[in-house]
Amino acid sequence: MRRTRVLVAGLAAAALTLTACATDTPTEQAPGGETEQQSSDDEWFVKAEYDKQLAQRDKEPEGPADQPWLQAIEPEMVDTAEFKQDGKTLCFSNASVSNPWRVTGWITMQQQVEVLKQAGEISEFRVSDAADDDNQQISDIQAFVDAGDCNAIIISPSTTATLTPAVEAACESGVPVIVFDRGVNTDCMVTFIHPIGGYAYGADAAEFLVDKLEPGSKVLALRILPGVDVLEHRWAAAQQIFGKSDLEILGDEFTGGDGAKIKDLVTQYLQRGDVDGIWMDAGDGAVAAVEAFEDAGKDLPVFAGEDELSFMRKWKDTGMTAIAPVYSNFQWRTPILAAVQIWKGEQVPSEWVLPQEPITEADRDEFLDRNKDMPSLHYAKFGGEDLPGFPNAWKDR
Repeated sequence: MRRTRVLVAGLAAAALTLTACATDTPTEQAPGGETEQQSSDDEWFVKAEYDKQLAQRDKEPEGPADQPWLQAIEPEMVDTAEFKQDGKTLCFSNASVSNPWRVTGWITMQQQVEVLKQAGEISEFRVSDAADDDNQQISDIQAFVDAGDCNAIIISPSTTATLTPAVEAACESGVPVIVFDRGVNTDCMVTFIHPIGGYAYGADAAEFLVDKLEPGSKVLALRILPGVDVLEHRWAAAQQIFGKSDLEILGDEFTGGDGAKIKDLVTQYLQRGDVDGIWMDAGDGAVAAVEAFEDAGKDLPVFAGEDELSFMRKWKDTGMTAIAPVYSNFQWRTPILAAVQIWKGEQVPSEWVLPQEPITEADRDEFLDRNKDMPSLHYAKFGGEDLPGFPNAWKDR
């Protein structure tokens, strides 16, 4: 029996987006200096996992150098001989395609499926989209189980705890189950695929701000929504790093990824005083935050955004000091390839940890050049340049 894992992947970067009004007032400081919206460290911070993820950033992944979606950090391989079969029907329960990160990944996944269909490795690819509705996804997974003809089930959960029983039910059916992106509180799946994780993402961003800002500088944290493990872990990691620094955290605000709300919130903070740095738990709406500074005639902040092209292009155009943390979008290829490996009875990692390296100013232009014809909502590290549909499949979204 493998150890039960507190699973930590999630979206990016990958995160759910919510519709929110754009006139919210910034939260006031609560007693003790934390904002009222701040999450409890006890609930979302697990030091052993935090230390593990930060250490994994420096580990050399195993696997082909030119195929990061097949690389793995410190893999523990599991035998899949019991699942070896000739069946080729692959079923996928998707949380949603409700934000640009997920849309980019979904296109990449479909292109990978097409390659394997042409090779005769997959005959049918069945997909359900829960539109960020937990109950719908539970129903979708049960429908795949009840059909009885899925040779493997891939699940990208909408939330962690609520989807756990549905994933366990799929495992109990005897079908090989692959979970990726966000985690669930079970280890019953054959493999759980994800980049290093939310702690690593949040730390990359926070460490950059601490390094680039003067002591006493003021930082505003912009967050998408509460309750999604990978997003909460990003902020929990940032709190650890900021707490040991001389930076002042003005507040952490939930934005729903809504650009108008982001711009309004940043504008309100600027009206109250200086903001020297912006930390974000995902890049949706990053450009709106930059525009708030431009409209107010303020110096641009040190900025931690994401590898979404709209932000990266704004970063280059303005010359601001910035970093693009990455929640590797190429992970959408990995579960498809893992399913075929499992059908062949090949070993796969029980926890398939993919590399997760931020884009810095040193390699920003290289990634912008690679993606020069891609739309603004595309993600630089999508990992699909070698697929037959490149570039049109991603351009014509």
